[in-house]
Amino acid sequence: MKRAESRAPLSLALSPEYPRPQMVREKWMSLDGDWRFAFDDSDEGEREKWFDRTENEKGEIPGIQGGGRSIRVPYTYETKMSGIGEEEIHSVVWYWKTAVIPDGGDAERYLLHFDGCDYRTKVWINGACIGSHTGGYTRFTFELGKLKAGDVLEICVRVQDDLSEEQARGKQRWLSHNYGCWYVQTTGIWKSVWMEPVGAVCGSYIRRIRLTPDIHRKELALEGEIAGDAPGETTVRCTVTYQGMVVSRMTAPVQSGSVSVTLPVYDTRAGEWGTALWSPDSPALYDLEMVLLCGECENDRITSYFGMREIRTDGAYVLLNGQPLYQKLVLYQGYHPERGLTTYRDEDILSDLDKIREMGFNGLRIHQKTECERFLYWCDVKGLLVWTEGPSFYRFTDNAAAAFAQEWLQIVREHYSHPAVAAWTPLNESWGVSDIKTDERQQHFSRMIWHLTKALDPMRPVIGNDGWEHTESDIITLHDYEEDGEQMKRKYLDKMDEILAGSFFHNNYRSAFAQGFSYLGQPVMISEYGGAAFAQKGENDWGYGKSVGSEEEFLARFRELTIGIKSIPEVCGYCYTQFTDVQQEKNGLLTEDRRYKVSPEKIKEIIDAPAGMFVNKKGY
Repeated sequence: MKRAESRAPLSLALSPEYPRPQMVREKWMSLDGDWRFAFDDSDEGEREKWFDRTENEKGEIPGIQGGGRSIRVPYTYETKMSGIGEEEIHSVVWYWKTAVIPDGGDAERYLLHFDGCDYRTKVWINGACIGSHTGGYTRFTFELGKLKAGDVLEICVRVQDDLSEEQARGKQRWLSHNYGCWYVQTTGIWKSVWMEPVGAVCGSYIRRIRLTPDIHRKELALEGEIAGDAPGETTVRCTVTYQGMVVSRMTAPVQSGSVSVTLPVYDTRAGEWGTALWSPDSPALYDLEMVLLCGECENDRITSYFGMREIRTDGAYVLLNGQPLYQKLVLYQGYHPERGLTTYRDEDILSDLDKIREMGFNGLRIHQKTECERFLYWCDVKGLLVWTEGPSFYRFTDNAAAAFAQEWLQIVREHYSHPAVAAWTPLNESWGVSDIKTDERQQHFSRMIWHLTKALDPMRPVIGNDGWEHTESDIITLHDYEEDGEQMKRKYLDKMDEILAGSFFHNNYRSAFAQGFSYLGQPVMISEYGGAAFAQKGENDWGYGKSVGSEEEFLARFRELTIGIKSIPEVCGYCYTQFTDVQQEKNGLLTEDRRYKVSPEKIKEIIDAPAGMFVNKKGY
């Protein structure tokens, strides 16, 4: 089938660089760019009141000779793009920025957003503390109150990021040097910082929305959280359009700070069956407008979009819109040699996604980080499936468990409405729960995270512990870095029953299930494999198994492994490790600076080969 190209939603037409594409306002103000910056290795900044520049006529930073140095936000000091490029560990850093409210910016309230700042953040404006946040991978927002054109804001940010194994850190090292597949740390602001005016009339505004499609009823369930107190009757007017055609329009009352409305999307102009379904082959998207009305006065307006699609499991299959889905994923760690973890420019995002599509993959497993919402937006538009994964912690304690649960649930809420998100993966390879095989406490934690995720999102599959030692899980995912394709194929063809019974270790000393848990007929995927190191001349060659020395040798191994997996009847998909090299790890299909090591056409030929599950079972 020929892929249909999706049209980008109208929500971004008003603000092409807007950081939050599923909830767009016309007026906003980016604070990315040059900030003043300083290290605080002796942790004296708060004691010395570095946050207060208001009493200094020159606006100099107290205690910092020469006013500190410059950093380019949202890149962290460890990256070249920041303008600093020092990889040494500094646990406390400070930022300063002067912002001026532009003409026409008067509003009942201004919001200050940080899309990602790692790890403990405290913020002051004009010397007064406005709040703090803990966690490196979620957005947080401060309400600033009423501002008018010409108001000057002296913004100060302090960030503390220790080498603690208890905090969710993903692939960031916790020693002073790189090792294995852990890399240089990410400290401080690493995603966009921005402001927007809200509440034009009475101060109320739309704080959050949650979009749930129902392809069977041909409806969209819309839930909205409304902030602020609005006098009199407050309603929300919702309009759904598809390719410029109005599909439905409804008005719903705001009650107790929330609005809930079911919007019909049936319209034969969208397709002969009344809806245009989202899929990798045809990523159809609908536009949505929400207007918050206080009586007859418009108080807030946002534009958004959604996709009509359903993803669920049925026995041994993952179904997309009721049809068996074979997932061909690539592991995506999202590092770049000059900008580290930061990916927010469209040209960088599109370059990566187009290369993934060019090689034949239909999705990506974002590994140990959260990408910005513009990244997810382009996956929605391009029709690329996304597995959202939690950044791991590495030492199980009460504090670690509580902090991770809080941050993970916020990640789920932020990413919930994106049609591209196909699965949730809170835990990976028993990281942070190293004794989950036998430790009931850690098993309870894994099950708790699975159940909490299902409570927030009953639609999507949730993988309890990706790779091995599963407790509760909607898909049984197995990691296997066997380098011989024939041996790997024979292992699963001959031993699959034993692997799924937990009596045969598929990965060295790792079994598919933790003690006390068993296979219940779920779909099975090989969610990590490959990882062959293919280094360029003069580079180290860290990877899995023996390194390869030529394109021909690499393609031979890739072909044997991938075709071998495709021949296993019980397996409904895979994820290859990995998209690009990352620092000392040289096992990417591309180099770290995004140059192909092997022909993408030859990779695609292998990826496009028929899959055994659809040939050998039920005639699919």
